[in-house]
Amino acid sequence: MTTDTLDTQCINTLRTLAMDAVEKAHSGHPGAPMALAPVAYQLWQQELRYDPASPSWPNRDRFILSNGHASMLLYGLLHLAGVRRVNRDSGVEDVPAVSMEDLQKFRQLDSVTPGHPEYRWTSGVETTTGPLGQGVANSVGMAIASRWLASHFNRPGFTLFDYDVWAICGDGDMMEGVASEAASTAGHLQLPNLCWIYDANRISIDGSTDLAFTEDVGRRFEAYGWRVLHVADANDLKALEGAYRSFKEQRGKPTLIVVRSHIGFGAPKKQGTASAHGEPLGAEEIKGAKKAYGWPEDAQFLVPDGVRERFQERMGARGKQLREAWEKTLGEYRKQHPELADQLDRMQRFALPEGWDKELPSFPADAKGLATRESSGKVLNALAKNYPWLVGGSADLNPSTKTYITTSGPMKPGDLAGRNIHFGVREHAMGSIVNGLALSKVRPYGATFLIFSDYQRPAIRLSAIMEVPAIHIFTHDSIGLGEDGPTHQPVEQLSGLRSIPGLIVLRPADANEVTEAWRVIAQQTHHPVALVLTRQAVPTLDRTKYAPASGLAKGAYVLADSEKEPDVILIGTGSEVSLCLEAAEKLKAEGVKARVVSMPSWELFEQQDESYKDSVLLPSVRARVAVEQAAAFGWERWVGLSGSVIGMRTFGASAPLKSLLQKFGFTVDNVVKVAKETIAKARR
Repeated sequence: MTTDTLDTQCINTLRTLAMDAVEKAHSGHPGAPMALAPVAYQLWQQELRYDPASPSWPNRDRFILSNGHASMLLYGLLHLAGVRRVNRDSGVEDVPAVSMEDLQKFRQLDSVTPGHPEYRWTSGVETTTGPLGQGVANSVGMAIASRWLASHFNRPGFTLFDYDVWAICGDGDMMEGVASEAASTAGHLQLPNLCWIYDANRISIDGSTDLAFTEDVGRRFEAYGWRVLHVADANDLKALEGAYRSFKEQRGKPTLIVVRSHIGFGAPKKQGTASAHGEPLGAEEIKGAKKAYGWPEDAQFLVPDGVRERFQERMGARGKQLREAWEKTLGEYRKQHPELADQLDRMQRFALPEGWDKELPSFPADAKGLATRESSGKVLNALAKNYPWLVGGSADLNPSTKTYITTSGPMKPGDLAGRNIHFGVREHAMGSIVNGLALSKVRPYGATFLIFSDYQRPAIRLSAIMEVPAIHIFTHDSIGLGEDGPTHQPVEQLSGLRSIPGLIVLRPADANEVTEAWRVIAQQTHHPVALVLTRQAVPTLDRTKYAPASGLAKGAYVLADSEKEPDVILIGTGSEVSLCLEAAEKLKAEGVKARVVSMPSWELFEQQDESYKDSVLLPSVRARVAVEQAAAFGWERWVGLSGSVIGMRTFGASAPLKSLLQKFGFTVDNVVKVAKETIAKARR
């Protein structure tokens, strides 16, 4: 068999595996994998720096299938390339990441071949894709990480990081706004190691893209500052090779390769039909397609002799050689740069540096206090001194979010050595880029106002699905914005964030709770965190009078208590905790016993055992009042049927803060009034 014939057989193996898996599952998208098989095959075989025997090698090229509905293309590649499974402890096992049995369980319960690629579920999948635009946006974070890692770790004679990031995407990705935001960011930063391969097949689920999408994508990307290359036929391996080589040889800016394909290429039915895009072909159509490929028509999940070996002799051999050379370099690097090597080792397992918390501040009691965004900025900078791979920025709001690392400079076009990222007004892309950085083992954060968490919610959700420790910082957390009015005053955002499984939401009450919040954040390895902070000053509590702020680590703790069993429990978060304390003092003067609970994190509190939770929220005390400048939704789980919630039931208003607090009931007198009413109700 000639080389060209064997390559064609490899490509057709990818195609037929996709057809067979989708047909067996009676679900999925066969057309895109069929059309993109030569595009992906040429990339993996000829260019990708990747060792299937060591899929977590830090300097591997990253490959992202952003149009994740084509997942069978990726699963087929992982299977044929012989990629090994990586366990939860990052150890490589001598079993395939995707076996033939796994391919045959496509889209089935607990399979490692789900309907869209899932990070952590399937070794070799670099990020969870499916929501269109997210994968390519993640790729920007990965490309930034590669250049930042190079600036931080590379030394003369030691190139530890120089990997490229490749992403295949489709028309759907290009229509999504997050991809545009990310592409604009990449063009601005002149990322030379980023290549998107755009499958311009002119078809979507509705039909021809002419129905909704007629722009010149190439010219748009040129305006972003990208190099744009064109390949007229997805089956032209020589043209693909030339485009890939051009990306690697002509650096200086990101590259977009526009590839023309026909979805479901090779199938006998009309080219470009939506049916081939979004549903199984059917047994007769599959037979016709296989006949067109010169394939045994009745064969199921056939991998001809020589196909797996072809991957090993090219991709496998090249990757093994590159990885072993890198490990040899790393061995010498350890001798000459032991501190940096130790940092690298810790990064790979999300371990913290020695002494990471030695400069975290403790704040003196102060009735006037600080806005928690202010104290957070101080804690962040203290942490950054001893946490070298903590990097991040804001969506054009750094003076407001207080998230600039003062000991470092900004990332600039062509120079990504700084630790501060100016994301611009691109909240959605910021969230996705932060995810890409986290997937690259950098510890990243992104910051904006809480109201704009709505813009980045899809990326926040994906950080939780992927279990990556991304840090999402939100300031201006309530109607405390005052005159800015309802458009800028968050109401439903806190309850929305709390509804995301796996996301830890922290709303600290004062400066010392902020310090403890960052202590919790730094130690996360599998949970993203939303840190929610005030614009307005809040008192720094006297911890000789009240319980230590370290109670934050358990999500909720008794801050102040009565001498005997309380008549009522007041539960607050953030800026409302000090309000609860004032109300408790007034209740005490009136002969009412009150306990005050600070509850900065529902999620951390839920993780505690029942005895601890009962010790904080006494089951015998049914009179409970929750106080929070946010939607009341969800608080009933903590206050119970006899409890009350002082929260927001409308949007806010534009007025000075004091007027707003009076209007919406966030006053000492109202808390006292509601507490008494609740006690009476609980005693009925």
